Amino acid sequence: MKPKSVVINGDCLEAMREMPDNAFDLAIVDPPYGIGASRPTNYARIAIKYSRDTDRKWDSITPSTEYFQELRRVSINQVICGANYFSLHLPPSMGWVSWFKSVEMMGRCFSEIELIYTSFNVRARQFEYRPNLTREGRIHPTQKPVALYKWLLKTYAKPGDTILDTHLGSQSSRIAAWDLGFDFTGYELDPDYFREGNERFEQHRAQGNLFAPDDTPKPTQGGLFG
Repeated sequence: MKPKSVVINGDCLEAMREMPDNAFDLAIVDPPYGIGASRPTNYARIAIKYSRDTDRKWDSITPSTEYFQELRRVSINQVICGANYFSLHLPPSMGWVSWFKSVEMMGRCFSEIELIYTSFNVRARQFEYRPNLTREGRIHPTQKPVALYKWLLKTYAKPGDTILDTHLGSQSSRIAAWDLGFDFTGYELDPDYFREGNERFEQHRAQGNLFAPDDTPKPTQGGLFG
């Protein structure tokens, strides 16, 4: 039986206001960091040049305090990418993740590591995976690899969990949830990202993953940076 996969081109905050408490088991989100990474002078242009998106102001502001309050209300647990930019909105947690993008990526990307918050009070983890910045058809400048989302789901989600993503972007999270059999709901405000991400998902679903190898790295236990 295939999982449910529902996506909405709309405002996630407006939608969350109408949701009951604990509507989802796990939220995995990658909100805009509000650091102006789309500006031509920003180091993130290294990543942007490999993307079809060069003009949209996708990183001008961070989500509001209300967004984080609603996110925590409608989901039992949360995984938040780039959460070092949002730490004032989040409760303390032991279970941070460091995504190390490999030695080969040093000096070639906006950030050589990315800090990911989880609401789980478990041992900090490190995930090592080299993103492919030159992949054709990259949709979003900060597009996360499907392998990262698969690792996060395998590490923090339980079988049968329902998944929420409030900022779909390229829909890597949706592809990972589909492949692993999780029911998924996602929101994307930008109509172009929504269309392009949906096309990417539909193409992936049409191809199928029956014979695709599982290249998700195994979880690494230990300290945050090693």
